[in-house]
Amino acid sequence: MNDKLNITIRIANQAPIPLVINREDEEIIRQAEYNVNRLWNSWSAKFKSKSPSEVLSMVAFRFAELFFTQSHAIKAAEEMFESFEEGLDRILLDIDSDSKTTP
Repeated sequence: MNDKLNITIRIANQAPIPLVINREDEEIIRQAEYNVNRLWNSWSAKFKSKSPSEVLSMVAFRFAELFFTQSHAIKAAEEMFESFEEGLDRILLDIDSDSKTTP
């Protein structure tokens, strides 16, 4: 069975973009296409004085902002869980963080 899929997406009334993707990634790619176009359509109507490329730049920036906000939140959560796990290990293993072990 072929794991790859040929699809075409269209972003913001630009030329169609042919892609070869992993079959299991299609839903994510279609959701990305849908949401970018939804925001582009909304902002094109709202900011009529802006050119299509300016609106597309604003949309790209918004999605980049969301990506980096989520990346930062994930990193903070990972650090919190790591700290929690270390504290839990100290409790469960009865490790005194102030004592030094001697060989």
